[in-house]
Amino acid sequence: MTQKPTWRTTLISFLIALLVGVLLGSVVQTQINLAALQSMGVDISIMLRLETTFNDIITFAPIYAALFSVSFLLSQIAAVLISGWLGGRFQPLLSAGAAAVALLVTVKIVDSFAPMPTLIAATREVPGLIAMLVSAALAGWLYALMRRRVLNARRPRGFSGFALVLSVSGLVTAQLGVTSSAQAQEDPSASQSYLIENLAEDLEHPWSLAFLPDGSMLVTERPGRLRLLSAEGDTLVASLSGVPEVYASGQSGLFDVLLSAQFEDDQQVYLSYACGSEAANHTCLAVATLADTGLDNVEEIFRVQPAKQGDAHFGGRLAWLPDDTLILTLGDGFDYREQAQNLHNHIGTIVRLNRDGSVPEDNPFVGRDDARPEIYSYGHRNPQGLVFDEANQRLIAHEHGPRGGDEINIIEAGANYGWPIATGGLDYTGARVTPFNEYPGTVLPLIEWTPSIAPSGMAIYEGELFPEWQGDLLVGALVDKEVRRVRLSADGSSAEDVEGLFGELDERIRDVRIGPEGAVYLLTDSLEGRVLRVTRQEINN
Repeated sequence: MTQKPTWRTTLISFLIALLVGVLLGSVVQTQINLAALQSMGVDISIMLRLETTFNDIITFAPIYAALFSVSFLLSQIAAVLISGWLGGRFQPLLSAGAAAVALLVTVKIVDSFAPMPTLIAATREVPGLIAMLVSAALAGWLYALMRRRVLNARRPRGFSGFALVLSVSGLVTAQLGVTSSAQAQEDPSASQSYLIENLAEDLEHPWSLAFLPDGSMLVTERPGRLRLLSAEGDTLVASLSGVPEVYASGQSGLFDVLLSAQFEDDQQVYLSYACGSEAANHTCLAVATLADTGLDNVEEIFRVQPAKQGDAHFGGRLAWLPDDTLILTLGDGFDYREQAQNLHNHIGTIVRLNRDGSVPEDNPFVGRDDARPEIYSYGHRNPQGLVFDEANQRLIAHEHGPRGGDEINIIEAGANYGWPIATGGLDYTGARVTPFNEYPGTVLPLIEWTPSIAPSGMAIYEGELFPEWQGDLLVGALVDKEVRRVRLSADGSSAEDVEGLFGELDERIRDVRIGPEGAVYLLTDSLEGRVLRVTRQEINN
């Protein structure tokens, strides 16, 4: 006489199937990611493939298990109940189908709430998504077969679902710990050498700041406002008219503001912003004439091609070169990271333009049929810090890595900065973006932060209030909620992370600017963002 399965045998069958599903899902996502790299001509040996697969099982599988276990548990309870209503028939098909559907629903729900457009990179495209769903279906099929074997092909009279829920609940709490290490030795006296003054507040996600000749300031707010402040921080115009219509969602919106190099003669300002819609958007660049209460003669002079979906990774920083050409940084759109190696489009590049948006004749890819002529450098993820170092005649940019791999680079014409072929960072799920920290033909960063500090605006200190900072980079950090002071060697071969500044604010720093009087200006990134001014505070011992 056959025995009704105990909750222990049911639990063991479930856990075995769950483990198989997690391992299969991890292996599948690794192979999908590696296939994307191989499509770009990257050589991956068998041993490197096996090593990457094993590493992902260690770092990706725990996070994937937390997502998959919930959907798998609910799906198998549903499949068994439905099979019972059907007289015990079709359970393998029901279990397989339910597991796949539940994973699909889980992926869509997670993607809708996560800051990034697609959490699991393998699901960015339909073939990868299908492969992940098949791995879930196989786990469901396996569970049904094991359960049938326990029953000796006899339909059970009940299903101990509540016991299974209680037994598996501990799996849902899996988490991945990341230990942060000190980036640099802090200066214990630094916080005593400056005074932070609140100039303006209640700005909605301020993104950039530009000083006008009379000391007043233009401040962009990400939803699409351009605010005019007095030198004392009073609002002169809350929202200048004429600002181009922006696509504002997530990370998109109005970005940088930059005065013309001949502003006192032409009164022109340049704005970078996201344009379009969620389904088809671009990073755009416009030029306009600044009037008393608004912008006149607004003209779009550049638009990233092609359009992309999503609301992440637009880049958007602007800077002038000494030859009066304009540099604009462009992000990879998050889900389009492989396109950063494709010179046929602008995604994940830095472009160089003339004042009117036309292409300089000496750009590195001019005349090539396989490249966009505006491209100055490529292989970038999301560069949001950009300065030209006049003292050493070099263009410096930084960019966000994923979980780690934030970089500072000296930008050279035509160079490849590696993303996503080479990076020191992991994907947000713990998966390897690539097995390579460096790769032939790509430029190594001068400095890299792992864990990520989420670098944002950047300035070179060239004032007189803080002579000890002279020539150093001041890098805003969104995650670390401070400003990192970084010193580059004169020859550009190395960089040192010297110290963290202004951490007592405990606020996300979106932009850093040096005022005409040598003070440091900070923009804080929040719904109630602020403009802060940092001046010297003399210490009397």
